[in-house]
Amino acid sequence: MRIIAIYLVVLFVSFAVQNVSAQENKDYQQNVEQLKKRKERISEQEKEALKIEVEEVNKRYEKNQISYEESKVLKESAAKKRALNIENRIAIIENEILLLERNNGDVLNVEAMDSTGISALEINIDIKRADGTSILWEKSRRLNKELKYDRRTYSDFVLAIGLNNALIDGKSINDSPYKIGGSRFFEMGWSWRTRVFENTNFLRLNYGLSFQFNGLKPKDNQYFVAENGQVELQDFEYDLKKSKLRMDNLVFPVHLEFGPSKLHKTDKTMRYSLTNQFRLGIGAYGGFNMGTRQKLKYDRNGENVKDKLKRGYNTNDLVYGLSAYVGFDGVLLYAKYDLNPIFKDALIEENNISLGLRFDL
Repeated sequence: MRIIAIYLVVLFVSFAVQNVSAQENKDYQQNVEQLKKRKERISEQEKEALKIEVEEVNKRYEKNQISYEESKVLKESAAKKRALNIENRIAIIENEILLLERNNGDVLNVEAMDSTGISALEINIDIKRADGTSILWEKSRRLNKELKYDRRTYSDFVLAIGLNNALIDGKSINDSPYKIGGSRFFEMGWSWRTRVFENTNFLRLNYGLSFQFNGLKPKDNQYFVAENGQVELQDFEYDLKKSKLRMDNLVFPVHLEFGPSKLHKTDKTMRYSLTNQFRLGIGAYGGFNMGTRQKLKYDRNGENVKDKLKRGYNTNDLVYGLSAYVGFDGVLLYAKYDLNPIFKDALIEENNISLGLRFDL
């Protein structure tokens, strides 16, 4: 019985090995057939790629971005490149087929030959449809069109910080009831910069959105009080360590920006750079007041007290004004002035004014 059992096991193993060998032979034959189909599609893919490149060169010639002689050289260079691509890609696939046939599909891959023990990563973007055709070039074509020859719009993160105060009707800035150094503003947002004219970058339109936080710190132990529709400063009953009114605004600035730039031009791209270049922007902004709050810190009977008062304080809901900046690269001197009064229906109008530094990052 033992001899019979051993014979049956050997017979089963032999049958299984034959099946595995047959399956492996079938798999490698399928791989060879797939490589032959890919070989047949190479010329078609490269010709389609050449057609797209020629169309792009013709568009640039029609827009007077390149001369006729330059367009001719570019098209000849593209045709030579695509011809070499066909030759090299066909040679690669023919070598793969020969390698598979010579070894009956038993070919060592990179992972098996790597003595370091680190597996190799292979990325295949030759995606197959259900009918067996390839969408490799359709993907490549889409990615190729993402590279624009002329990029007219750029974007920056904007950060600004500096001193804040108010211009009061009938008074100079020296007579302001707010601390010059203690009253500050902070602004952050996102801006887009678009070239206005086709063949020069001297004039740009700079636009975007920003959050502005304008702070006012009263002098002489005073704080803001809203009474009978009016907001005024009054003396506080305790010694104030801090008294601050903060107005939070969402605004949409628009500036006309002037200044030179550097042109970087290649066969495939044209870019204007503002690196280390002078910039001047003049414009306006408009938006909304999102909230106003007052913060007080003081000692009361030996106890530290912090009050945060989130009342309306009768500030204007609509915010609009003028702004300007000047400087080099992304470091700019920045000023803004609210045309709207800070408080509604005020007997004496106060307008917020700010001066500081702006950084386009």
